[in-house]
Amino acid sequence: MTGPFWVLADEAATDALGRRVAEALSGGGMVIYLHGDLGAGKTTFARALLGALHVGERIKSPTYSLVEGYVAQGRPAWHLDLYRIADPGELEWLGLDALSDPSALVLVEWPERGRGALPSPDLILHMAYADGGRQARFEAHSGRGRDLLVRLH
Repeated sequence: MTGPFWVLADEAATDALGRRVAEALSGGGMVIYLHGDLGAGKTTFARALLGALHVGERIKSPTYSLVEGYVAQGRPAWHLDLYRIADPGELEWLGLDALSDPSALVLVEWPERGRGALPSPDLILHMAYADGGRQARFEAHSGRGRDLLVRLH
């Protein structure tokens, strides 16, 4: 199931989309893959979503640490940025088994670089440059992902 395109004229619109997804999340976990070129808004979206879930600490970009862990509304939340990974085998030492917790929220930037080492996505967010701003499109890959898309609309 693919959702409609969201037009994101600026960073505030990307923030608003992240907050809207946070509101649509149910109590269970969700694995969201974030696709898009450098600067397309993946980290901005992730920060807005985590912030809307009341993460009680500074939300850092995982560009150099590769993974940042949080507690969001009493459940584990993970934000990964795999841009610097050349081979999925490099992820073995990160202890990614925690990502398979069914109650966890998992946000993965550059998921194609972790192919085979990551849990399957419930939802994929495609972000792209368009008309001086950005556009976003969701694609559901599980029942949880389809349910979230229905709640978004």
